[in-house]
Amino acid sequence: MSGRGTPATAGGGNSAARQVIDILHEISTLLNTKLDRTTLSLCVSLIENGVNPEALAAVIKELRKESERLQEEEDDEN
Repeated sequence: MSGRGTPATAGGGNSAARQVIDILHEISTLLNTKLDRTTLSLCVSLIENGVNPEALAAVIKELRKESERLQEEEDDEN
């Protein structure tokens, strides 16, 4: 793994890392992304470790679609 600190794991910059995640969460809320702080932190960490941001966004969208589909199926059964 890389030696770089991430907002989720930065050692000396925990306060700064929290502030970054808080700012990202505010932006996320304004954009109505429905991503919580933990999810944002994980996304930032993945991107810092080389994951393509566009691919990550596509995966998140696909997971949401699948979740909605499964929820609809469950609602139809009840």
